[in-house]
Amino acid sequence: MGTWGTGPFDSDLAGDFTDGLSGLAPQQIISALEGALRRVAESGPRLDAGDEAEAVAAAALVAAQIPDSKVVVSPEDMPAEPLPQLPASLHALAREALHRVLGDGSELAKGWVDNSDATEWRQGVQLILHTLG
Repeated sequence: MGTWGTGPFDSDLAGDFTDGLSGLAPQQIISALEGALRRVAESGPRLDAGDEAEAVAAAALVAAQIPDSKVVVSPEDMPAEPLPQLPASLHALAREALHRVLGDGSELAKGWVDNSDATEWRQGVQLILHTLG
């Protein structure tokens, strides 16, 4: 997995996930976001870093739609078409997934070589989590 930064879209896996949303019907987009979040929220004690990267990206997309959100997604990180209005039910699922990503058993959280990058990444995920309520 190529990672070039600490943001929610700064990896090949996150980019592939958001690219995969392009061309999908609105309900398919919602289902893809829900699936990415559910894979992490409902997984066993050990998490897969790839699933976690997708869940963080999905949670950021959900959080960015909240009015007055501080989570901003740059146009190059968005799917080609605008996202549909996402259901509020995704907020709780995204919070649950992010709690797992920040907790014990998270491959993604433990995978940072540089402590300052790890701190910056954690702060970014916590901002998304805070935005989701």
